[in-house]
Amino acid sequence: MAVYRIVQEALTNARRHAPGAAVDVELRYAPDALRVSVRDNGPGPGPGGGPAGHGLLGMRERAAAAGGDLRTGPGPGGGFLVEAVLPLEEEP
Repeated sequence: MAVYRIVQEALTNARRHAPGAAVDVELRYAPDALRVSVRDNGPGPGPGGGPAGHGLLGMRERAAAAGGDLRTGPGPGGGFLVEAVLPLEEEP
């Protein structure tokens, strides 16, 4: 559920801050973790990065609650990038 909500918020932010930009969502499974990245080709953060809103804070809190990590910021080549790494639970 944490991944779903992080992707949902990242897409909402892309629509709000980079309307019309192309957005890519990528999920990568590893034996011990799920990695998700959401990147757009919009203008990216302005000088100084701007204030962190509730959406970024909420994504960071969701990732931490699941035992994971979240990074946000300018994407390589422009745009904005959200990357989360969440550990996978071991099956009993």
